[in-house]
Amino acid sequence: MMATTRKTAGAFTAALLKAAAVLLLGTTLATGAPLAWADEAPDVADAEIEVSADGDAARMEGCAFALEGFECSRTGSARDIDGESYGYTYRLSGVERVAVVNTADYAVLYVPVEAAAEFGITQADDAAVTLLEECLTALDTNFSEGSISPLSRQETWHVLVAADATDNAIVVDDVTYTFAREITEGRFYVTIEGPDEAYNVKSEVQPAQMASARMVPAEGAVIAQAGGPLEQLGAFLAEMDYSPLWVTLKTCGVAIVFVFFLGLAAAYFTMRISKRAQDIFDTIFTIPMVLPPTVCGFLLLSVLGRNTAFGRFFQEVGFPLVFSWQATVIAAVVVAFPLMYRSARGAFESLDPNMLDAARTLGWSNGRIFAKLMLPLAWSSIASGTVLAFARALGEFGCTLFLAGNQLGSTRTIPIAIYFEWMNGNQAATWFWTIILIVFSFLVILFINLWSRHTTRYRQKAPADGRSPKPPRDGRRGGAHGHGERESGLERAEMAEMGAVASEGGAR
Repeated sequence: MMATTRKTAGAFTAALLKAAAVLLLGTTLATGAPLAWADEAPDVADAEIEVSADGDAARMEGCAFALEGFECSRTGSARDIDGESYGYTYRLSGVERVAVVNTADYAVLYVPVEAAAEFGITQADDAAVTLLEECLTALDTNFSEGSISPLSRQETWHVLVAADATDNAIVVDDVTYTFAREITEGRFYVTIEGPDEAYNVKSEVQPAQMASARMVPAEGAVIAQAGGPLEQLGAFLAEMDYSPLWVTLKTCGVAIVFVFFLGLAAAYFTMRISKRAQDIFDTIFTIPMVLPPTVCGFLLLSVLGRNTAFGRFFQEVGFPLVFSWQATVIAAVVVAFPLMYRSARGAFESLDPNMLDAARTLGWSNGRIFAKLMLPLAWSSIASGTVLAFARALGEFGCTLFLAGNQLGSTRTIPIAIYFEWMNGNQAATWFWTIILIVFSFLVILFINLWSRHTTRYRQKAPADGRSPKPPRDGRRGGAHGHGERESGLERAEMAEMGAVASEGGAR
């Protein structure tokens, strides 16, 4: 395994190339000068790098190759794969891709044997490797916006140009970097392993990101130019993956049904038990609201995980409870339930107990009292609690990420998409999903305000002389639920009798 350690050009040259990458598109359009793609390597300091508008491809004037399909991962994983540890790992899209790992002190570049053979690059070919480094740095500039460790700041590069298919590892300071490593069938990784199992790669090496791209002939590279604002917006919306929106809406829609009925049942249950038992159950039902979402997610994962008997049972019957869409619903229900429960219980506690006792003296069953009296009179608060619970489920992040993970099209909700798009340097997608959540939040608050105003219209101010307000002339009953529907003769009689009983009880 051959390796070489080199110092790149000075800080002045690096800064010049970074500025050229950022301002390239505007300069190219302004001058209109054609770029030449020669076989002879150009002077890096004078070369112009052309970067596509989407940051996906780049080529340098006079260079025989270009880069396409640029990908950048800011976070890797230290988890075991199939029960075996491989240190710190990054997922790689394919074995034919050029890859670079950016650490705290240096960068490690890998050129696969296919690319090296096609473009005649060897371990000793410093000029070609330098061109490759500059193209990768220019592409990384777009993705590393806001990062404290972009490739442009690196002065030390360790390079491995593969001589054959097995030449894919390089050792730097007793740390082994292995590229295009097929750990599971069809899945390739970049692994970073220390000299022993006790070595902490993440804290010692501090890998900041892994970037990769395909090397293609410069003449065939597609360097997309930016169009007008409307064209750019249209292209962005056309290429956008909307699956997080559908996953979020589907998750919240199913979760709010469970939250609604469970919250009402829990509130009604605590109303019918002793005060001491109420304190205990109220604490249990409310605690998810005060615990950090990540703690809730960890506890749920500990209970429902695949290593538990409960989790294995559902896994065997084909209904997994973790790292699946069902897990996103469970997480949303757990974090949103306390809001619904507290709203419903507060509404039930505000009802006049004399009125409920009067209904019981008339022979009403508990079910009828709940459906005919408690729900209609408390409906305004219950509706507000339902909307707030929906909004809480909509913005859930920590518990969902812990329990369901980040699987595109399955468990990636909008909050999770915002985090990972930002981590991957995709500012446009991050702003898009942020705006979507802001709009949803605005609509939720507006709905609550309009609903509260609608449900309190029946209230009338008392006259200045202190007399009671006159009843409606049309004979409608202005109940607390504000609908004013006509009651049947029997129900009106029962309500009048209940009112008399309640008044008598209050007089006593």
